[in-house]
Amino acid sequence: MSQLSRIVLIIAMYVVMCVLAEEERYSDQYDHVDIQAIIQNKELRKEYYNCFMEIAPCKSPEQQNLTDMFSEAFQTKCRKCTKKQIENLDMVTNWFVTNEPETWKLIVAKTVEKMKKKAASNTDG
Repeated sequence: MSQLSRIVLIIAMYVVMCVLAEEERYSDQYDHVDIQAIIQNKELRKEYYNCFMEIAPCKSPEQQNLTDMFSEAFQTKCRKCTKKQIENLDMVTNWFVTNEPETWKLIVAKTVEKMKKKAASNTDG
């Protein structure tokens, strides 16, 4: 094998490895949602909370998406998050820890519960 062929093969293998190593990311479809406005608006914050806690139905696709993503993102330290999603998760976490620590404890407990259910369903199926 010629030197040029080896170089081309190495480059091709490197490209394939880079493509395979690219981690899956959450969709950025709802990255535009103003999380600051939601957490500062008591009514909206309660809607999102009720949706996440499964106390009431989600009232919008944004609520459903953020609710679906939150538990896994929190548990994995936002491994699949976009930069904006990381900022948003940090903002929500900091706000609740500072302003409503008891509510935050309930959110964390629900997050753990949801992840246990997900893990159980993955082993069942």
